[in-house]
Amino acid sequence: MDEYSRFVDWDKMDVSAQSQDTKELTCTDLQELKQLARQGYWAKNHSLRAKVYHKLISNIPCRTVTPDANVYRDIVVKIIGKRNSSSLPLPEFVDNSLIPTYCLNAEGVGAVRKIILCIANQFPDISFCPALPSVIALLLHYSKDEAECFEQVCRILACNDPSKRLIDQTFLAFESSCMTFGDLVNKYCQAAHKLMVAVSEDVLEVYSDWQRWLFGELPMAYIARIFDVFLVEGYKVLYRVALALLKFFHKVRAGQPMESDSIQQDIRAFVRDIAKSVSPERLLEKAFAIRLFSRKEIQLLQMANEKALQQKGITVKQKSLLNYCFSVFCRVFLRQNVHLAVHAENFKSEIVSVKEMRDIWSWIPERFALCQPLLLFTTLEHGCSLSRFYSHSEGHEPTLLLIKTTAKEVCGAYLSTDWSERRRGGNKLSFFGTGECFVFRLQPEVERYEWVIIKHPELASAGSETENHAQPASSTLSSSSIPSDPSDRLSPFLAARHFNLPSKTASMFMAGSSECIIVGGGDGQALYLDADLNHGRTSHCNTFNNQPLCSESFQISILEVWGFRD
Repeated sequence: MDEYSRFVDWDKMDVSAQSQDTKELTCTDLQELKQLARQGYWAKNHSLRAKVYHKLISNIPCRTVTPDANVYRDIVVKIIGKRNSSSLPLPEFVDNSLIPTYCLNAEGVGAVRKIILCIANQFPDISFCPALPSVIALLLHYSKDEAECFEQVCRILACNDPSKRLIDQTFLAFESSCMTFGDLVNKYCQAAHKLMVAVSEDVLEVYSDWQRWLFGELPMAYIARIFDVFLVEGYKVLYRVALALLKFFHKVRAGQPMESDSIQQDIRAFVRDIAKSVSPERLLEKAFAIRLFSRKEIQLLQMANEKALQQKGITVKQKSLLNYCFSVFCRVFLRQNVHLAVHAENFKSEIVSVKEMRDIWSWIPERFALCQPLLLFTTLEHGCSLSRFYSHSEGHEPTLLLIKTTAKEVCGAYLSTDWSERRRGGNKLSFFGTGECFVFRLQPEVERYEWVIIKHPELASAGSETENHAQPASSTLSSSSIPSDPSDRLSPFLAARHFNLPSKTASMFMAGSSECIIVGGGDGQALYLDADLNHGRTSHCNTFNNQPLCSESFQISILEVWGFRD
């Protein structure tokens, strides 16, 4: 049909969705390109989409020496020779990934393998890239020949813009992206996350499939629309769409019995057959309706997850087969640790059961879910003293606070920051912490509350005089205390000192002094504890008709603080 049809099997393509109208793309403004990509401006014209892909990929900043079409023509004969490409083993970095055929003809299917092998020859530093076969297969639909497709894929792989992330090429990058996706699900898809925890022994194993949903299971019409936007907006789009897929899965399958013994298989089957329930337009609409974090915030979260993996022994580059095998071993080991972090034989709490602790573990950031709980403080052993609470908790980050009231209520808080940070305020009530803090209730019903910032009158204006002793009763919860300039604050997830950023970027989620503790939870929930650790109270509003954290005023029966041990 056009010069870009060489590898296309038009019997598989939905020709009725293709327009023959002659269109051109002349705009260069990024915001306008975003709108056009999201609207599918070039989605119904095969030739126009091919030209747009070529233009967008040509504008990707790359390394000085990036293999091009001429390189492919020089090496393909040497690498493939006269052998049938289907008989040649694929490089290990594709991790036995599916090689989707989409709407390729027989020549196109063979070309995918040839291009993968030539890329392996030119990019020896790639150690793990399971999305590559899908990207090559997709671009072949819009390429004049194999060499042109090879050049476009090489430009994507060789992108050297530090602010522009495209395709994961190492095991570390891939696995940290899976952990980051798990963190995002935990925040933005809580109903789906609750289902995953209920039916899966290892939620990280489920979330590690997220790229496969996109680059492997999705039908051609869907991944092409996603790729349209991806080339303009970058990696964040992939997170958006994967979250939307999970939301739709939960909506469609909620209350229905599982169709297989594995939730992973059920999600894969749903994504493969997504046309039965969701159109590409509706999927993208849902994806962009999610008020996701900024690109910078996601990047910081990814960095934190990478750091956690590195501390577990995963290296950035794994070139040899030995290192590759070691990475796979670590991957399995880490995933097992996520489920086995709370060992029934080693865990003993007077407040929560092993199952309840595992539920809490499913809420915490993925990088800490790799650790095991370590009891630091309990009023049964250490007494009801706030000073002893601090002395046993300091030096540990993060920590978990558990409270059982005399009325048999059980609540608690995940505290992201070391309590020693409170000393920066001297004798005053000092605010610190990050947006990863949250409060929760286990008894009488399970509920986790999203974070909000503690707003305190003494800190209402920068540089104002503050009193030595704050009045906790006047504390309120509000998101309005976030600085108006987003460039002047850190991601609500990560502590400023982790990235050597100015202290003014730190948020206010925890507060501590010699007289009290305040923890800001979410949906209007806050937890206040007196210095004697015998009495506490909550502040809440039912904005979203949530049940309160616990009684407005309560007596503490037992209080425990848990740390995280590697």
